Amino acid sequence: MPRERSSAMALSLLYQDEWIVAVNKPAGLLVHRSWLDKAETRFAMQMTRDLMGGRHVYPVHRLDRPTSGVLLFALDPTVARALTEAFAARQVHKEYLALVRGWAPAQGVIDYPLKEQLDKIADAMSDPDRPAQDAVTTFRRLHQVELPYAVSKKHPTSRYSLVKLFPKTGRKHQLRRHMDHLFHPIVGDTTHGDGRHNRFFREHYGCERLLLVAHTLSFNHPILKVPMRIRAPLGQDVLALFAALGWPASESDY
Repeated sequence: MPRERSSAMALSLLYQDEWIVAVNKPAGLLVHRSWLDKAETRFAMQMTRDLMGGRHVYPVHRLDRPTSGVLLFALDPTVARALTEAFAARQVHKEYLALVRGWAPAQGVIDYPLKEQLDKIADAMSDPDRPAQDAVTTFRRLHQVELPYAVSKKHPTSRYSLVKLFPKTGRKHQLRRHMDHLFHPIVGDTTHGDGRHNRFFREHYGCERLLLVAHTLSFNHPILKVPMRIRAPLGQDVLALFAALGWPASESDY
């Protein structure tokens, strides 16, 4: 899948106070510098620091490179520790939107342990024999559609669903692997998805990205002690795609 260069990407501010900052990370942008792509020169962490006038920011969670949406940073090391502990203790509520192949069930729970996926360079020191870790995702279907296109030779039409995903754990590539396990891979996933459907969305809708959005983060503010709910806009490209599929095309519908 062609990859949009991060130099052309815009990272927008969603929330800022004295202690935390949240941004809307575009699809295709790395969170921080990685040995996996030495040629890349722009990262969400550096771009957020630039938005803050050069102030240091501390990452407290991660998003896969192809995933867009809410990315939270701390502006203080003590706050960073508190937020990192909140994520680890599953005290942060995460909501994602994903467009998947097939008609997904109306709702359900995916309780499927995941073996750690190791990168040859980044995880060179990790234990390859580590047992699978518990991984739980709940989901709810929002919309579905049947299109008059034979993407697969087995079927004269093609079906897709829009689902809301609620990861209860934070394993690597958890949502992408869980939806693949459910036989409803996320469209645009070049690692765990279906290449035929990825190609169809590229050619028919001009969609060059993974259709997975980290839509909402909800947590208690570590300093102010008030409930926080930070939401990322889906953006006009995603909403236009939803409209083309016959689904609601306003941010307020999601």
